[in-house]
Formats: sequence, structure tokens, C-alpha cells
Amino acid sequence: MKRKKIRIILCAIIILLIILSVGLFIFLRPSKEEPVKKKKVKKKIVKEEKTVQIVDLNSNTRPYAVMINNVSNVWGYQSGIENAYLVYEIIVEGGYTRLMAVFKDKNLDRIGSVRSSRHYFLDYALENDAIYVHFGWSPKAQSDMKSLGVNNINFLTYSKGYIRDTSLPLSREHTAFTSTDKIEEAIDTFNYSKTSNKKLLLKYSADDIDLSKFEGSIVANKIDIVYSHSKSTGYEYDSQNKVYKRYQNGIAHTNNFNEQYSVKNIITYKVSNYTISGDEKNRQDINNIGNGEGYFISNGYAVPITWEKTSRESQTIYRYKNGEEITVNDGNTFIQIQPSNGNLTIE
Repeated sequence: MKRKKIRIILCAIIILLIILSVGLFIFLRPSKEEPVKKKKVKKKIVKEEKTVQIVDLNSNTRPYAVMINNVSNVWGYQSGIENAYLVYEIIVEGGYTRLMAVFKDKNLDRIGSVRSSRHYFLDYALENDAIYVHFGWSPKAQSDMKSLGVNNINFLTYSKGYIRDTSLPLSREHTAFTSTDKIEEAIDTFNYSKTSNKKLLLKYSADDIDLSKFEGSIVANKIDIVYSHSKSTGYEYDSQNKVYKRYQNGIAHTNNFNEQYSVKNIITYKVSNYTISGDEKNRQDINNIGNGEGYFISNGYAVPITWEKTSRESQTIYRYKNGEEITVNDGNTFIQIQPSNGNLTIE
């Protein structure tokens, strides 16, 4: 009986040990649950948007348009044109041309030399809502400036607006230069508005526009624009820098630092011109109100466009052949308004 009790006790102890072992095993065994995976944090890649550099698209500063001398003996002495976002070249008397450079949000020490107004340049100052800067005027320019209400600064009557650089080997009428500070002082003196609600003449793209993909595109590595028997304007494409080098009568067009002018965009078209009846200096008039055809040239290609200007104050609208308004590449633009009888060569 005693042995039987001992066996029972031993069996109970064994069973208890088995139960404890199983419990410990269950308690101590590794969990089969999947380890918590750390979530991968995706880095947000922010693509930096390109912005147009040639002008501040958000600025409402009013531009100013300066008449620039362009007779051959001043080539190499012109100043400031490289800082203009827009430049017009149009025929004047004697077969010469004159430039009108349009500036916005610039701080320049030297612009010029400044010359007198011709009335049809007023149309292009007006289409940019620009304050018009000049040294003298033709009789028609004088009367039109008043009738059209053009805000202008005339150095013939406002002598504080310029200096004479008599160190240049030029006759006196070619030596008047101005600066943005002097123009700003004049604007304050005449109490002209410094802001404008008018949109920019052209639309700009921060990304390069490939004109080779447009209808009617042609290669444009060399351009020759004839204004008269004594004046032509040429451009040669610099493919490395993606700009056009500018020439006048086959000579590199340089500034007062002997740097050749370069141009990103060229708009060229033809209008008829004629001598004003009774004008003793054979000054010209042009038929620039209406419409016609021309070319937009940039990055080594030219595409045919149309132009339309409905009034002297209205902006000229340039369109591709499909009717869409053109967008130009980020950079300066020269608008070459050529006589209808002048040759245009693009090759």
C-alpha cells in the first residue's frame, strides 16, 4: 500500500513536471508573428520650375523706350542696347535706320547715343505703354506726340536728362547719352505714371521652343535684311550659345566695350515706306497699320508668321500660320520692320 502511494506521488510529480515544461516551452518559444516592417519614406522630389529671365513677368513697372542713333559713324560707340528686352529697327530718311530700345526694371549708367523722334516710332512706344525718350523731333512727331498724348522726355527742352560725351571722336549731335537714373528723375519731374496695366507685347517661354517642328519651318543660320542701298542688317547663328550675332553692313555690330550684340529672337516683316510730301529733309512715313506676313526666327530656325496692327495705339499681334499667337524664347528680341522693296535672305 505504501509503495502504491509512492508511485502515485511520483506519477503526479512527473505529470506536473511535464505540464510545467510544456508551459515554459510555449512561453519561451519565439513568436511566429511577422516583424513590423518599417515604412519606406519616399523622398519628395521638388522639380524647380524655370522662370523667364529677360523680364519679370510679375512686374507692373512701366517700360521706357529710347531713340538710339544708328548712323554708321556711331557703330562701336552705342551703349545699353544689350540690356533692352525689345529693340525695333525701322528705316528713316537718307536710307539710314534708327533703333528704339525698350527697357524695363534696369539700372544702367549709359544709354545712347540718343537721337530725335520720327512719328511712326510713337506707334511702338504706345503699344508697349512706354515712356518715350528722345532728343528733338520731326514736325510730324511733335504734333503727333501731342495729339496722341504720348508721355515723353525730350532732351531738347529737358537738359538735365543727358550728358555730352565730348571724348568721343564724333560730331556733337552724336554725343548725347542718358541713364536710368536721369530718366527716373525726369519721370518724377513730369509726374508720369511709373506703373502699367498693359500686358507685355510678347509671350515668353522659359523652356526652349523648337521651331523646327512648326509648319513651314526652314533652317536659319544666316539672315540678311536689306533696308536700303546703304544699310543692311545681318545675323549669324551661334549654335553653341544659341543666339544670333548681329551685323550691320557686314560688320560686327558692337557696343562701346567692343562686345558684339547677340539676339535670341528675331521678328522680321515688310511694310511700304514713302517720302512725306513737302518734307525738306525727305523724312519717311510707313504703312504699318494693317496686316501682312513675316518670319519669327530663333534657335537656328525660321517659321512664317502673320502680323496685324489695327491702330497706332494697339499692340501688334504676331501669329503662326495656324492662327495661334507666337511665344518667343527667353531672351531679347529685335523687331526688324523692313521696307517692302528690300531683299530678305534666310539660309
